[in-house]
Amino acid sequence: MTVWLRGDHLVRRSGPVAQRPDEAVLLIESESFARKLPYHPHKLILLFSAMRHFRDELQDDGRTVHYHQTESFEDGLTAHFEAHPDDTLVTHRPQTESAQARLESLVADAGGTVEFVADERFLCSPSQFDEWRGDGRYRHEDFYRFMRRETGYLMADGDPVGGEWNYDDQNRETPPDGWTPPEPPQFEPDAVTEDVIEWVDSTFEGSYDERPYGGDWADPEPFRWPVTRRQAVRALDHFVTDRLTEFGPYQDAMLDDEWAMSHSLLSTSLNLGLLGPAEVIERAIAAYEDGDAPLNSVEGFVRQVLGWREFLRHVYRREMPDLAAANQLGANEALPDFYWDGDTDMACLSDVVDGVRERGYSHHIERLMILANFGLIYGVEPAQLNRWFHAGYVDAFHWVTTPNVVEMGLYGAGVFATKPYASSANYVDKMSDYCSGCPYYKTKTTGDGACPFNALYWDFLDRNEETLRSNHRMGLMYSHVDNKDDEELAEIRERAEEIRKMAEAGEL
Repeated sequence: MTVWLRGDHLVRRSGPVAQRPDEAVLLIESESFARKLPYHPHKLILLFSAMRHFRDELQDDGRTVHYHQTESFEDGLTAHFEAHPDDTLVTHRPQTESAQARLESLVADAGGTVEFVADERFLCSPSQFDEWRGDGRYRHEDFYRFMRRETGYLMADGDPVGGEWNYDDQNRETPPDGWTPPEPPQFEPDAVTEDVIEWVDSTFEGSYDERPYGGDWADPEPFRWPVTRRQAVRALDHFVTDRLTEFGPYQDAMLDDEWAMSHSLLSTSLNLGLLGPAEVIERAIAAYEDGDAPLNSVEGFVRQVLGWREFLRHVYRREMPDLAAANQLGANEALPDFYWDGDTDMACLSDVVDGVRERGYSHHIERLMILANFGLIYGVEPAQLNRWFHAGYVDAFHWVTTPNVVEMGLYGAGVFATKPYASSANYVDKMSDYCSGCPYYKTKTTGDGACPFNALYWDFLDRNEETLRSNHRMGLMYSHVDNKDDEELAEIRERAEEIRKMAEAGEL
């Protein structure tokens, strides 16, 4: 029997690696898998460097590791079973039944069998989630409170610590002038990572433009992400010690010269298994209990890890494959080229896209209220934007991006989002400093120089009125639509069409 670890399951503190200390470990690098999308080079470097470091650490501890660098998973599995006939693999259960069936088929075709075990990168099991939901609607707030009660995190005698379940009203501030967060951690590449960087640069050079959906990640910054357990723990220490205090109040704010703000930057390590959700939650709570971090910041962080991350994982598990193709608003516009090249005069979009191009990252409000919001009101087909997110972000996997982008960002399915998160320039101006340096006018809706967010926002409400007006959460928005006469709406439609033509021509 052999423990098969896929690249995003680099866990040795628990699960099959820890439970089967005498068994060999199998890891497979698949070049064809890395070519499925025009992935950001930092994403490929992160994944393959973490895998190779994991291999080396196991071998240094005396563990037998079968490591195959092959064209495909099929080739890697075939090579393994040729060397170890009739072996049984033990691996973590993938996120969906169809993915599990695919792995079973690959292993069987290669001449072996496979057993699946629970995925310990999460705290809520499938059966636990299914029992909680029953036949009711997905409500994140209800699930989050359920998980708080189940785990006891930030609970006292059955009630939430501090008397409130969330502190959102304290976590929507913008920093004062002159505010600067601590420098985010940066992990210098060692020899293993340098080899991976050279391999990625040479192996995948030029491959992006060959895709039918294009893509080019030219001139990224030096690679910075943790690729080992030790580095991931240092990143956690840095967040709790230096960034957690101000994470809460400024978590929704955006500054054009502060890409990391006070965010944790731990999503890559969590999604690879280098860190576990329990340890990061408990470190944050310990900081609060020791008086080193305020409750609003700690609760906001716990909500992201214990609530949102767990919630989306199970929505994906239950709603696939339909969720990936969902498009309830019938959006059919092509993704504008500036998502790839950042070539737009819109200050907010240019800065956020440049951040993705440079380091494969932007924080959650930039993802939702800049990138996804623009895609929503512009009318981008959800699957196209989902593909871009999946390819561009270092922390992205299909289970991560699909519910976040297709559902939360583009209101594609209506399985848990109760309204579309559409906004005009007002939100961007309130939560950022982008508008002050933008050539577009935040207060103008139509005419030359009017901010594209404004006309697209009203056009979005207008063209989707039949679907959205009956939504009780959209009443205020449509009361404002009702205040616009036919002439103004016609001008808005004309400006929205002009914006789309400008975007198609690369002139926005």
